[in-house]
Amino acid sequence: MALRDAVMAALLEGEASGYDLAKGFDASVANFWTSTPQQLYRELDRMEHQGLVTARFVRQERRPDKRLFSLTEAGYAALRAYTEVPIGRPTAIRDGLLVKVQCADVGDIAAVRTDISEHMEWARAKLSRYERLRERLLQGRSEDEHLAHADRVGPYLTLLRGIAFEQENLRWGETALRVLAARAAVTH
Repeated sequence: MALRDAVMAALLEGEASGYDLAKGFDASVANFWTSTPQQLYRELDRMEHQGLVTARFVRQERRPDKRLFSLTEAGYAALRAYTEVPIGRPTAIRDGLLVKVQCADVGDIAAVRTDISEHMEWARAKLSRYERLRERLLQGRSEDEHLAHADRVGPYLTLLRGIAFEQENLRWGETALRVLAARAAVTH
């Protein structure tokens, strides 16, 4: 998957400025894709030149003018084509924290435990945001009601994956902290 596909997926929610996309990326696709604002703006320019999105200028009185992007028919066609192509092998994990944990036996266990704790705090914060987003999506309905009547189920399904991912990060973190605390007690 390319950033282009993630941006087009985010634009399925409707017209948005680059700023809105950068901010909204956190809520709409951050559970499976990340990007810097600079990367988003460069990609939007490329996509506009490729005819996948169109931009319209909106004049603002107290702020700089902004461009609002929306998918073109070519953009929708590209998304349809994207869904037809097999993804291939699952994504490999590339996580600096796991490299540190791998080295914990010969390193500073307390520092590794601190890093794990910090990552757990980030996971808790993301999980809290995802749960708030879930409540907004459900709008008081049960999950089954939402899935039966929602215009689009993709955002909810990817949100569920993000929730499960952060829950697992917390479970793993608790186990890792417990094991490393026991290891530190034995070696000292």
